[in-house]
Amino acid sequence: MHSPHDDFLRTLWTHRITAILRTTDETLAHHAMDAAVRGGIRLVEFTLTTPGALSLISSFATRAGLPPSGGLDRLIVGAGTVLRSDEARTAVEAGARFLVSPVMDPEIIAVAAELGVPIFPGVHTPTEMLSAHRAGAPVLKLFPGPAGGPSYLRSALAPLPFLRVVPTNGTDLDNAAAWLRAGAWAVGMTTGLFLPGAMAARDFDAIEQQAAALRRAVESVERGPMPERADPFG
Repeated sequence: MHSPHDDFLRTLWTHRITAILRTTDETLAHHAMDAAVRGGIRLVEFTLTTPGALSLISSFATRAGLPPSGGLDRLIVGAGTVLRSDEARTAVEAGARFLVSPVMDPEIIAVAAELGVPIFPGVHTPTEMLSAHRAGAPVLKLFPGPAGGPSYLRSALAPLPFLRVVPTNGTDLDNAAAWLRAGAWAVGMTTGLFLPGAMAARDFDAIEQQAAALRRAVESVERGPMPERADPFG
């Protein structure tokens, strides 16, 4: 079944990684995300709990309209920690082209559909995954990180292979490839990219290098074009 968000899903499938930034310093957030972009990350998410998040979204969204360079696609900017309908609307007005929530709220999923942007609702159990999918979410945020790690996701997808799941907690350089091999559509990186020590030291070169290393790790997993997934509820 084709989704209205196929272009976004294809980009996510191709790049395999998103940068998720949560901090208490707007200037730090700007420079840190800049470093991630220099390292090759092209899907970036600012959580709405970050000071100046809407300004950051707007600033990076403006850059998203610029021609790509170095053979890489344009930026796609998203908003995270979306908990209310008004936050979803304001984020999209600021330039967000995808939304992420830590919870599965059907109201937020419906608002995202109304706004024409994909949403990653937070899910943990197979029941939550299926409920979010049936509510219209095109992709799912696995949160918090399950104790079983990639093996948990592999087990969940065995009976639910039509789901597109992106783990965003407990993901790092050491296990990024394992998550993809377990069936993850992509991986979301928080402290696995924005290393706490580098953030504290404002060592943006280290963040850029970590982004590049993460890209190499996910690109080590061979996979073809975006698969068509038969949806029993489509």
